[in-house]
Amino acid sequence: MTTKPSQPAEKSAAQSAPSSLTFELPDGSLHHVEVVQVLNAGYAGRSQEDVAAHVAELAELGVPAPSVTPALYPVAPYLAQQTGRVRVQHARTSGEAEWALVVAADGELLLTAACDHTDRELEVHGVAWSKNAAPDVLATRAWRLSDVAPRLDDLTLRAWVTHDGEETEVQNGTLAELLPPAYWVEVLRERGDLVPGTVLISGTIPMAEGVDQFAGRWRVELGDPATGRTIECSYDVVPLPEPIG
Repeated sequence: MTTKPSQPAEKSAAQSAPSSLTFELPDGSLHHVEVVQVLNAGYAGRSQEDVAAHVAELAELGVPAPSVTPALYPVAPYLAQQTGRVRVQHARTSGEAEWALVVAADGELLLTAACDHTDRELEVHGVAWSKNAAPDVLATRAWRLSDVAPRLDDLTLRAWVTHDGEETEVQNGTLAELLPPAYWVEVLRERGDLVPGTVLISGTIPMAEGVDQFAGRWRVELGDPATGRTIECSYDVVPLPEPIG
């Protein structure tokens, strides 16, 4: 059964410095967003039976099970970035193809592509910790949610990784596989979080088997088959220098 995440005792919205994002819409207009809070959904597949099976698989790898599904992980606002480079501390980090719901300054709901880069070594100690160890990379273009709402389930979500210059697809699905934006809009409304500057990252679709996700480059695409339009975000994964001392 799908259970809506409970509201935390404290909110980060008023306590964290904002970061700035800018989105271009199809009509050429720009939306500037001062991010006040970021929430990463997890275990957010529309089939919660499949989610339960996934939780069991992760448990075998040492990843702690969530207390409720879908889960919701607060992330530091500055980690919502529009960047072409993500710096990491070791080789076992990877992204995830996701959509992002953004509440713009005027209250308009925007939909864009995102890639939740995650520290997989840290994940076994705590999923929330791993989500705060690397950025959520967002695209620079977006659609009004109202414009694509009638065909949301048909929108496609794909991801590719690059090794030694060769790009390989690692994720390919549709938004029908995930809990819809309307579900999360209601969650945000109930929590009092449907406010300008909120960014919600959707959770992801299954990863292809047998593909090395620990790559030097990630690319995510949100596609609209009805119009042929796509929104893309991509970035290089750059190792940090070895620590001194």
